[in-house]
Amino acid sequence: MTRRRPPARRRTRRPSRRQQQRDAQLLLYAAAAVTLVVTVVNWLLTHWWVLVTLLVLAVLAGAGWLYNRQQQAQWEAVRAQGLRYGLSQLDALHYSRFEDVVRELMDRDGCQDARRVGGRGDLGADVKATDSFGRRWVIQCKHRRNGAQGSPVGTPDLQVLNGTARQVHGADIAVIVTNGRVTAPAVTFAQQQRLHVVDRQTLAVWASGSRPL
Repeated sequence: MTRRRPPARRRTRRPSRRQQQRDAQLLLYAAAAVTLVVTVVNWLLTHWWVLVTLLVLAVLAGAGWLYNRQQQAQWEAVRAQGLRYGLSQLDALHYSRFEDVVRELMDRDGCQDARRVGGRGDLGADVKATDSFGRRWVIQCKHRRNGAQGSPVGTPDLQVLNGTARQVHGADIAVIVTNGRVTAPAVTFAQQQRLHVVDRQTLAVWASGSRPL
């Protein structure tokens, strides 16, 4: 009968010298951190007035920040209420400034992120904004230096907006704004494609009052 050899004992692997040094360093850092925290707590307990002073300063700073935010909000509300433009003013603008005015009017309407994006390669979008209902507005601006006497906005302008507003810019509401005229075929095309046209008459009401677009 053969005897079974007892199972070989597994040798426990001792941590290397480098690992031991790392563990010792970690313990040293932890002890130093605990000592520092205890020292700071004891110092604050002894000098409690410092903690009270810091707390008062933090409260004052928070109150000042809140007051400034309220003042800024009130100023913006007053400025928005006083934001008015007449057609003669709009006609005299440069086309880039006209885009800025449309952005300002959208901001007046309560769009917090209204911004002008017009320029080369804008792909039919001059102003973008999100209204209080979360709807994305994409606006194409067509300024006419001669106002109603300038060249009218035609169907090709609406086709550009229709081709990029939703597919490229993700618009929920696509709008074309002009201080000039809009041709009848362009208006028909806009109705068919669910585009919104702000012509000279609509712009006059919007820019001169406080009613949102």
